[in-house]
Amino acid sequence: MQYYVYILANATNAVIYIGVTNDLVRRVHEHKAHIDSDSFTARYRVDRLVYYEPHASVEAAISREKQIKGWNRRRKDALVASMNPGWVDLYNGLLQ
Repeated sequence: MQYYVYILANATNAVIYIGVTNDLVRRVHEHKAHIDSDSFTARYRVDRLVYYEPHASVEAAISREKQIKGWNRRRKDALVASMNPGWVDLYNGLLQ
C-alpha cells in the first residue's frame, strides 16, 4: 500500500495544512466537501491540494509529515514551489 504526505492551502496560500493518508483522492475530496464542518481545514477553507509525495510505508509518511511540520513557513513554501511553482490545485489531475 502507498501512503502520501500532502499539503493543502487556502485560496490565498496564507494558510496551509499538512496531512498523511493512504487514499489521496478520497482524503482531499473530504477536505473539499468540508465533511467535518468544525475541522481546521473547513474553518479556514483550506482545500486546495498544492503538494504531495508518496511513501512506501505509513511509518515513513508519518516521519516525513513530522519533519515538514517542524520546518519554518519559508521552507514549507519552497517545498511546495519545487513541485508546484504556481501553487495550482493538483486535485483534478489526480482524477484523470
